Amino acid sequence: MSNIKSVCVFASSCDFLDKAYYDDAAEFGRLLALNGMSMVYGGSSLGMMWACASQVKANGGKLYGVMPERLYNMGVSTDECVELTVTPCMRTRKAKMDELSDAVVALAGGFGTLEELSEMIVQKQLGYNNKAIVILNTNGFYDNLLKFFEDICLQNFAKVDAKGLFFVAGTPFEAIEYLKNYKCEFKALTKEDLYSR
Repeated sequence: MSNIKSVCVFASSCDFLDKAYYDDAAEFGRLLALNGMSMVYGGSSLGMMWACASQVKANGGKLYGVMPERLYNMGVSTDECVELTVTPCMRTRKAKMDELSDAVVALAGGFGTLEELSEMIVQKQLGYNNKAIVILNTNGFYDNLLKFFEDICLQNFAKVDAKGLFFVAGTPFEAIEYLKNYKCEFKALTKEDLYSR
């Protein structure tokens, strides 16, 4: 069984999305808490971030927020976190979220979520960690991105087995089940692993 205790959740902070996205975010938050996992996230009181975080809190789970100073000064944080860390910038924010979490789940989101997800995939690809990485594909939101990932592999910009760096879940339940059963088997990579065909 997995020893995942804290999950970093990347998600949109927008309040104007289709209801299905908030519903999946809320359900995922509920399942996180019920399975004894805490949530590390951007610390926002808005959008899918808060839809997920509020259900973690409502079901007895713990929240750890990490927010860059510029956004914190806009007043979009919540006081529901066990701990809220304010960082100088987005780069230090990502590093802190990585430090606090055992796994990563990307819900639907914009450019920020895409950038965060991409960095975590590369970190795992290069052997800096072996964390579980889950993409929750609500409403087929990530279908085009996943097709692009396929093209990256087909044209040899990444190895075909790079697709094994992450798991695509269709539902919050599938995402949680993957996290619950994830086995972290760290392997030291060689030059041949990274650069040979």
